[in-house]
Amino acid sequence: MNNKRVVITGIGVISPVGNSKSEFWSSIINGKGGIGPITKFDVSEHTSKIAGEIKNFDASHLLNSKEARRMDGFVQYALAAADEAIKDSKLDLESENPERMGCLVASGIGGLTTIEQQHKILLEKGAKRVSPFLIPMLIINMAPGQIAINYNLKGPNFSVVTACASSNHGIGEAYRIIQNGKADVMVAGGTENAITPLGLAGFCSAKALSTRNDDPAHASRPFDKERDGFIMAEGAAILILESLEHAQVRKADIVAEVVGYGATCDAYHITAPDPDAKGAIRSMELALEDAGVSAENVDYINAHGTSTILNDKVETKAIKAVFKEHAQKLMISSTKSMTGHMLGAAGAIEAAATALALKEGIIPPTINYSVPDPDCDLDYVPNEARKVDFNMALSNSLGFGGHNATIAIKKFNKS
Repeated sequence: MNNKRVVITGIGVISPVGNSKSEFWSSIINGKGGIGPITKFDVSEHTSKIAGEIKNFDASHLLNSKEARRMDGFVQYALAAADEAIKDSKLDLESENPERMGCLVASGIGGLTTIEQQHKILLEKGAKRVSPFLIPMLIINMAPGQIAINYNLKGPNFSVVTACASSNHGIGEAYRIIQNGKADVMVAGGTENAITPLGLAGFCSAKALSTRNDDPAHASRPFDKERDGFIMAEGAAILILESLEHAQVRKADIVAEVVGYGATCDAYHITAPDPDAKGAIRSMELALEDAGVSAENVDYINAHGTSTILNDKVETKAIKAVFKEHAQKLMISSTKSMTGHMLGAAGAIEAAATALALKEGIIPPTINYSVPDPDCDLDYVPNEARKVDFNMALSNSLGFGGHNATIAIKKFNKS
Protein backbone atom coordinates (compact mmCIF):
# COMPACT_ATOMS: atom_id res chain seq x y z
CA MET A 1 0.00 0.00 0.00
CA ASN A 2 1.32 3.42 -0.96
CA ASN A 3 1.89 5.85 1.87
CA LYS A 4 -0.69 8.61 1.99
CA ARG A 5 0.39 12.22 1.68
CA VAL A 6 -0.25 14.29 4.81
CA VAL A 7 -1.14 17.98 4.84
CA ILE A 8 -1.74 20.69 7.43
CA THR A 9 -5.15 22.32 7.11
CA GLY A 10 -5.62 24.18 10.39
CA ILE A 11 -3.56 25.85 13.12
CA GLY A 12 -4.47 27.03 16.61
CA VAL A 13 -2.15 28.89 18.98
CA ILE A 14 -2.01 30.03 22.59
CA SER A 15 1.38 31.68 23.09
CA PRO A 16 3.27 34.43 24.92
CA VAL A 17 3.08 36.52 21.72
CA GLY A 18 -0.59 35.98 20.96
CA ASN A 19 -3.60 33.80 21.71
CA SER A 20 -4.53 33.12 18.10
CA LYS A 21 -2.80 32.02 14.92
CA SER A 22 -3.03 35.48 13.37
CA GLU A 23 -1.74 37.35 16.42
CA PHE A 24 1.10 34.85 16.86
CA TRP A 25 2.14 35.09 13.21
CA SER A 26 1.98 38.90 13.17
CA SER A 27 4.15 39.03 16.29
CA ILE A 28 6.90 36.73 15.10
CA ILE A 29 7.28 38.19 11.62
CA ASN A 30 7.51 41.63 13.21
CA GLY A 31 10.09 40.53 15.78
CA LYS A 32 7.78 41.13 18.73
CA GLY A 33 8.82 39.25 21.86
CA GLY A 34 6.65 38.01 24.70
CA ILE A 35 9.17 37.77 27.56
CA GLY A 36 8.63 39.76 30.73
CA PRO A 37 8.74 39.67 34.55
CA ILE A 38 6.87 36.75 36.10
CA THR A 39 3.54 37.91 37.53
CA LYS A 40 2.00 34.60 38.65
CA PHE A 41 3.83 34.27 41.97
CA ASP A 42 6.58 35.74 44.13
CA VAL A 43 9.97 35.13 42.48
CA SER A 44 12.13 36.95 45.03
CA GLU A 45 13.98 33.72 45.91
CA HIS A 46 14.42 32.53 42.32
CA THR A 47 17.54 33.40 40.35
CA SER A 48 15.55 33.76 37.13
CA LYS A 49 12.55 36.07 37.45
CA ILE A 50 11.36 36.29 33.84
CA ALA A 51 9.30 34.09 31.53
CA GLY A 52 7.01 33.94 28.54
CA GLU A 53 3.66 34.00 30.32
CA ILE A 54 0.29 33.74 28.59
CA LYS A 55 -1.58 37.03 28.80
CA ASN A 56 -5.35 37.57 28.87
CA PHE A 57 -6.25 33.92 28.39
CA ASP A 58 -9.99 33.37 28.30
CA ALA A 59 -11.59 29.96 27.69
CA SER A 60 -15.07 30.95 28.84
CA HIS A 61 -16.43 30.24 25.35
CA LEU A 62 -15.43 26.60 25.91
CA LEU A 63 -15.66 26.06 29.66
CA ASN A 64 -17.88 27.32 32.45
CA SER A 65 -16.26 28.25 35.75
CA LYS A 66 -16.98 24.85 37.32
CA GLU A 67 -15.40 22.98 34.40
CA ALA A 68 -12.38 25.28 34.43
CA ARG A 69 -11.75 24.63 38.13
CA ARG A 70 -11.55 20.92 37.37
CA MET A 71 -9.06 21.28 34.54
CA ASP A 72 -5.37 22.19 34.75
CA GLY A 73 -4.13 25.09 32.65
CA PHE A 74 -2.22 22.85 30.26
CA VAL A 75 -5.48 21.12 29.27
CA GLN A 76 -7.31 24.45 28.97
CA TYR A 77 -4.58 25.78 26.67
CA ALA A 78 -4.77 22.64 24.53
CA LEU A 79 -8.55 22.86 24.29
CA ALA A 80 -8.47 26.50 23.23
CA ALA A 81 -5.78 25.88 20.61
CA ALA A 82 -7.64 22.81 19.31
CA ASP A 83 -10.86 24.77 19.02
CA GLU A 84 -9.15 27.43 16.91
CA ALA A 85 -7.35 24.82 14.78
CA ILE A 86 -10.56 22.91 14.03
CA LYS A 87 -12.37 26.13 13.11
CA ASP A 88 -9.38 27.23 11.03
CA SER A 89 -9.49 23.94 9.11
CA LYS A 90 -13.23 24.36 8.43
CA LEU A 91 -13.78 20.70 9.24
CA ASP A 92 -17.47 19.79 9.43
CA LEU A 93 -17.23 17.36 12.33
CA GLU A 94 -20.88 16.35 12.02
CA SER A 95 -20.26 14.90 8.57
CA GLU A 96 -17.02 13.09 9.46
CA ASN A 97 -16.59 9.52 10.66
CA PRO A 98 -15.43 9.98 14.29
CA GLU A 99 -13.58 6.67 14.21
CA ARG A 100 -11.32 8.04 11.46
CA MET A 101 -10.37 11.14 13.48
CA GLY A 102 -7.78 10.99 16.26
CA CYS A 103 -5.90 13.23 18.64
CA LEU A 104 -2.27 13.21 19.73
CA VAL A 105 -1.32 16.07 22.05
CA ALA A 106 2.02 16.03 23.87
CA SER A 107 3.33 17.70 27.00
CA GLY A 108 6.67 17.54 28.73
CA ILE A 109 5.46 18.17 32.28
CA GLY A 110 1.65 18.22 32.40
CA GLY A 111 -0.30 19.33 35.48
CA LEU A 112 2.47 20.72 37.64
CA THR A 113 0.25 23.61 38.77
CA THR A 114 -2.33 21.15 40.07
CA ILE A 115 0.31 19.01 41.81
CA GLU A 116 1.69 22.01 43.69
CA GLN A 117 -1.73 23.35 44.67
CA GLN A 118 -3.04 20.00 45.88
CA HIS A 119 0.16 19.11 47.72
CA LYS A 120 -0.21 22.37 49.66
CA ILE A 121 -3.78 21.38 50.56
CA LEU A 122 -2.56 17.93 51.67
CA LEU A 123 0.03 19.45 54.01
CA GLU A 124 -2.19 22.19 55.40
CA LYS A 125 -5.65 20.59 55.49
CA GLY A 126 -5.12 16.83 55.29
CA ALA A 127 -5.66 14.01 52.83
CA LYS A 128 -9.45 14.19 52.85
CA ARG A 129 -9.37 17.70 51.39
CA VAL A 130 -7.37 16.70 48.30
CA SER A 131 -9.50 17.09 45.18
CA PRO A 132 -11.07 13.96 43.70
CA PHE A 133 -10.12 15.49 40.36
CA LEU A 134 -6.40 15.57 41.24
CA ILE A 135 -5.37 12.65 39.03
CA PRO A 136 -7.41 13.51 35.91
CA MET A 137 -6.27 17.11 36.30
CA LEU A 138 -2.57 16.32 36.26
CA ILE A 139 -2.11 13.38 33.87
CA ILE A 140 -0.73 14.40 30.48
CA ASN A 141 -3.07 12.23 28.39
CA MET A 142 -6.03 14.27 29.63
CA ALA A 143 -5.17 16.95 27.02
CA PRO A 144 -5.98 14.71 24.02
CA GLY A 145 -8.63 12.91 26.07
CA GLN A 146 -10.55 16.12 26.79
CA ILE A 147 -10.23 17.30 23.19
CA ALA A 148 -11.63 13.95 22.02
CA ILE A 149 -14.56 14.25 24.42
CA ASN A 150 -15.32 17.79 23.25
CA TYR A 151 -15.17 16.98 19.54
CA ASN A 152 -16.16 13.29 19.42
CA LEU A 153 -12.81 12.04 18.10
CA LYS A 154 -12.84 8.24 18.43
CA GLY A 155 -9.70 7.35 16.49
CA PRO A 156 -6.14 6.94 17.83
CA ASN A 157 -5.68 9.03 20.97
CA PHE A 158 -2.56 9.30 23.14
CA SER A 159 0.28 11.51 24.33
CA VAL A 160 4.02 11.58 23.81
CA VAL A 161 6.34 12.68 26.63
CA THR A 162 9.93 13.39 25.60
CA ALA A 163 10.66 16.64 27.43
CA CYS A 164 11.23 19.49 24.98
CA ALA A 165 10.98 17.17 21.96
CA SER A 166 7.49 16.00 22.97
CA SER A 167 5.28 17.77 20.47
CA ASN A 168 7.63 17.23 17.51
CA HIS A 169 7.40 13.53 18.29
CA GLY A 170 3.64 13.95 18.65
CA ILE A 171 3.25 15.57 15.24
CA GLY A 172 5.58 12.98 13.72
CA GLU A 173 3.61 10.07 15.15
CA ALA A 174 0.30 11.63 14.04
CA TYR A 175 1.79 12.01 10.55
CA ARG A 176 2.70 8.31 10.58
CA ILE A 177 -0.84 7.31 11.62
CA ILE A 178 -2.36 9.14 8.65
CA GLN A 179 0.44 8.09 6.29
CA ASN A 180 -0.27 4.45 7.15
CA GLY A 181 -4.00 4.84 6.57
CA LYS A 182 -5.10 4.42 10.21
CA ALA A 183 -6.90 7.78 10.33
CA ASP A 184 -8.03 10.52 7.97
CA VAL A 185 -7.61 13.42 10.42
CA MET A 186 -5.35 13.90 13.45
CA VAL A 187 -5.52 16.81 15.89
CA ALA A 188 -1.85 17.05 16.86
CA GLY A 189 0.43 19.31 18.85
CA GLY A 190 1.62 20.16 22.33
CA THR A 191 0.74 22.09 25.47
CA GLU A 192 2.51 23.26 28.63
CA ASN A 193 1.70 25.14 31.83
CA ALA A 194 4.81 24.69 33.98
CA ILE A 195 5.67 28.26 35.04
CA THR A 196 5.15 27.49 38.73
CA PRO A 197 7.29 28.09 41.84
CA LEU A 198 8.55 24.49 41.74
CA GLY A 199 9.02 24.32 37.98
CA LEU A 200 10.95 27.57 37.91
CA ALA A 201 13.04 26.56 40.94
CA GLY A 202 14.00 23.27 39.32
CA PHE A 203 15.29 24.90 36.16
CA CYS A 204 17.00 27.64 38.21
CA SER A 205 18.81 25.03 40.29
CA ALA A 206 19.92 23.30 37.11
CA LYS A 207 21.36 26.68 36.00
CA ALA A 208 19.54 26.32 32.70
CA LEU A 209 17.75 29.69 32.70
CA SER A 210 18.76 33.19 31.74
CA THR A 211 19.28 35.57 34.66
CA ARG A 212 19.09 38.70 32.51
CA ASN A 213 16.26 39.82 34.80
CA ASP A 214 16.80 43.53 34.29
CA ASP A 215 16.33 43.21 30.52
CA PRO A 216 13.72 40.51 29.80
CA ALA A 217 13.00 41.71 26.28
CA HIS A 218 16.57 40.85 25.25
CA ALA A 219 17.12 37.81 27.47
CA SER A 220 16.31 35.11 24.89
CA ARG A 221 19.15 35.44 22.40
CA PRO A 222 19.74 32.17 20.53
CA PHE A 223 23.12 31.76 18.82
CA ASP A 224 24.33 35.10 20.22
CA LYS A 225 27.68 34.97 22.02
CA GLU A 226 26.16 36.63 25.11
CA ARG A 227 23.35 34.09 25.57
CA ASP A 228 23.12 32.87 29.15
CA GLY A 229 20.24 30.37 29.24
CA PHE A 230 16.72 29.75 28.06
CA ILE A 231 13.49 31.46 29.10
CA MET A 232 10.62 29.33 30.40
CA ALA A 233 7.38 29.81 28.52
CA GLU A 234 3.93 28.30 28.38
CA GLY A 235 1.10 27.79 25.93
CA ALA A 236 -0.12 25.39 23.27
CA ALA A 237 -0.17 24.88 19.53
CA ILE A 238 -2.37 22.46 17.62
CA LEU A 239 -2.17 21.43 13.97
CA ILE A 240 -4.89 19.69 12.00
CA LEU A 241 -3.24 16.98 9.91
CA GLU A 242 -5.20 15.26 7.14
CA SER A 243 -4.57 12.84 4.35
CA LEU A 244 -4.28 14.80 1.12
CA GLU A 245 -7.17 12.92 -0.46
CA HIS A 246 -9.44 13.70 2.49
CA ALA A 247 -8.48 17.38 2.38
CA GLN A 248 -9.01 17.57 -1.37
CA VAL A 249 -12.45 15.94 -1.24
CA ARG A 250 -13.67 18.66 1.11
CA LYS A 251 -11.73 21.38 -0.77
CA ALA A 252 -9.71 22.39 2.30
CA ASP A 253 -7.29 25.29 2.30
CA ILE A 254 -3.91 23.56 2.67
CA VAL A 255 -1.23 25.38 4.67
CA ALA A 256 1.71 23.06 3.95
CA GLU A 257 2.62 19.38 3.62
CA VAL A 258 4.39 17.21 6.19
CA VAL A 259 6.80 15.01 4.24
CA GLY A 260 9.31 13.58 6.72
CA TYR A 261 9.99 12.66 10.32
CA GLY A 262 13.16 11.60 12.12
CA ALA A 263 13.54 10.49 15.74
CA THR A 264 16.70 9.44 17.59
CA CYS A 265 18.35 9.44 21.01
CA ASP A 266 21.82 10.62 22.02
CA ALA A 267 22.09 7.91 24.71
CA TYR A 268 24.64 10.23 26.28
CA HIS A 269 23.42 12.28 29.28
CA ILE A 270 20.17 13.17 31.08
CA THR A 271 20.37 16.89 30.28
CA ALA A 272 23.48 17.73 28.21
CA PRO A 273 23.51 17.15 24.44
CA ASP A 274 26.07 14.83 22.93
CA PRO A 275 29.00 17.15 22.10
CA ASP A 276 29.49 15.25 18.84
CA ALA A 277 25.83 15.90 17.96
CA LYS A 278 25.40 12.40 16.57
CA GLY A 279 21.74 12.07 17.61
CA ALA A 280 20.74 15.46 16.19
CA ILE A 281 22.63 14.71 12.98
CA ARG A 282 20.89 11.37 12.53
CA SER A 283 17.47 12.86 13.33
CA MET A 284 17.80 15.38 10.49
CA GLU A 285 19.19 12.72 8.15
CA LEU A 286 16.25 10.42 8.87
CA ALA A 287 13.75 13.22 8.22
CA LEU A 288 15.42 13.98 4.89
CA GLU A 289 15.50 10.28 3.98
CA ASP A 290 11.83 9.92 4.89
CA ALA A 291 11.00 12.96 2.76
CA GLY A 292 13.00 11.58 -0.14
CA VAL A 293 15.01 14.77 -0.58
CA SER A 294 18.67 15.66 -0.44
CA ALA A 295 20.17 18.16 1.97
CA GLU A 296 20.55 20.66 -0.86
CA ASN A 297 16.76 20.81 -1.23
CA VAL A 298 16.28 22.36 2.21
CA ASP A 299 15.98 26.16 2.34
CA TYR A 300 15.13 26.86 5.99
CA ILE A 301 15.51 25.32 9.43
CA ASN A 302 13.45 26.38 12.42
CA ALA A 303 16.12 25.50 14.96
CA HIS A 304 15.61 24.23 18.48
CA GLY A 305 17.78 27.26 19.34
CA THR A 306 17.22 27.50 23.08
CA SER A 307 19.68 30.29 23.90
CA THR A 308 21.81 27.99 26.05
CA ILE A 309 25.56 27.74 25.55
CA LEU A 310 25.59 24.03 24.75
CA ASN A 311 22.43 23.64 22.66
CA ASP A 312 23.13 26.40 20.16
CA LYS A 313 26.73 25.33 19.66
CA VAL A 314 25.87 21.63 19.25
CA GLU A 315 22.88 22.25 16.98
CA THR A 316 25.03 24.43 14.72
CA LYS A 317 27.59 21.62 14.62
CA ALA A 318 24.87 19.14 13.66
CA ILE A 319 23.56 21.36 10.86
CA LYS A 320 27.06 21.74 9.44
CA ALA A 321 27.60 17.98 9.55
CA VAL A 322 24.35 17.22 7.72
CA PHE A 323 24.39 20.03 5.17
CA LYS A 324 28.15 20.49 4.65
CA GLU A 325 28.78 23.33 2.13
CA HIS A 326 25.04 23.93 1.80
CA ALA A 327 24.89 24.92 5.48
CA GLN A 328 26.23 28.34 4.51
CA LYS A 329 23.24 28.86 2.20
CA LEU A 330 20.60 27.81 4.70
CA MET A 331 18.32 30.27 6.45
CA ILE A 332 18.04 29.33 10.13
CA SER A 333 16.05 30.99 12.87
CA SER A 334 14.92 30.40 16.42
CA THR A 335 11.44 31.67 17.18
CA LYS A 336 12.24 30.99 20.86
CA SER A 337 13.94 34.37 20.74
CA MET A 338 10.39 35.76 20.77
CA THR A 339 8.21 33.12 22.44
CA GLY A 340 10.70 31.77 24.94
CA HIS A 341 10.95 28.01 25.38
CA MET A 342 7.49 26.45 25.60
CA LEU A 343 9.03 23.12 26.70
CA GLY A 344 6.77 20.26 25.60
CA ALA A 345 4.78 22.63 23.36
CA ALA A 346 7.89 24.05 21.64
CA GLY A 347 7.90 21.66 18.69
CA ALA A 348 4.26 22.35 17.90
CA ILE A 349 4.51 26.14 18.01
CA GLU A 350 7.64 25.95 15.85
CA ALA A 351 6.04 23.55 13.35
CA ALA A 352 3.17 26.04 13.11
CA ALA A 353 5.64 28.87 12.47
CA THR A 354 7.44 26.79 9.84
CA ALA A 355 4.23 25.88 8.01
CA LEU A 356 3.06 29.50 7.98
CA ALA A 357 6.50 30.64 6.80
CA LEU A 358 6.24 28.28 3.81
CA LYS A 359 2.72 29.40 2.95
CA GLU A 360 3.36 33.13 3.35
CA GLY A 361 6.93 33.24 2.02
CA ILE A 362 8.30 34.98 5.11
CA ILE A 363 11.11 33.64 7.34
CA PRO A 364 10.69 34.69 11.00
CA PRO A 365 13.83 36.27 12.48
CA THR A 366 16.07 35.39 15.39
CA ILE A 367 15.75 38.56 17.44
CA ASN A 368 18.29 39.82 19.99
CA TYR A 369 21.18 38.68 17.80
CA SER A 370 23.94 41.25 18.24
CA VAL A 371 27.26 39.59 19.13
CA PRO A 372 28.40 36.86 16.73
CA ASP A 373 29.73 33.63 18.26
CA PRO A 374 32.57 31.87 16.41
CA ASP A 375 30.92 28.55 17.30
CA CYS A 376 27.63 29.70 15.78
CA ASP A 377 28.53 31.13 12.42
CA LEU A 378 25.60 30.39 10.10
CA ASP A 379 22.80 32.62 8.76
CA TYR A 380 20.37 32.92 11.68
CA VAL A 381 18.15 35.50 9.91
CA PRO A 382 19.14 38.10 12.51
CA ASN A 383 16.62 40.57 13.92
CA GLU A 384 14.40 41.09 10.85
CA ALA A 385 12.08 38.75 8.99
CA ARG A 386 13.08 37.86 5.45
CA LYS A 387 10.55 37.77 2.62
CA VAL A 388 11.52 34.92 0.32
CA ASP A 389 9.67 32.26 -1.62
CA PHE A 390 11.00 28.86 -0.56
CA ASN A 391 9.95 25.22 -0.74
CA MET A 392 11.42 23.00 1.95
CA ALA A 393 12.07 23.33 5.69
CA LEU A 394 13.03 21.32 8.74
CA SER A 395 11.94 21.97 12.32
CA ASN A 396 14.17 20.56 15.07
CA SER A 397 13.36 19.72 18.68
CA LEU A 398 15.86 18.34 21.19
CA GLY A 399 14.92 17.25 24.71
CA PHE A 400 16.35 16.26 28.09
CA GLY A 401 17.09 12.55 28.03
CA GLY A 402 18.84 12.95 24.69
CA HIS A 403 15.62 12.89 22.62
CA ASN A 404 15.80 14.35 19.11
CA ALA A 405 12.93 14.86 16.67
CA THR A 406 12.91 16.51 13.26
CA ILE A 407 9.89 17.28 11.08
CA ALA A 408 10.28 17.98 7.37
CA ILE A 409 7.62 20.33 5.96
CA LYS A 410 7.32 21.56 2.40
CA LYS A 411 5.30 24.08 0.46
CA PHE A 412 2.20 22.34 -0.82
CA ASN A 413 2.24 21.30 -4.45
CA LYS A 414 -0.69 19.33 -5.89
CA SER A 415 1.56 17.12 -8.01
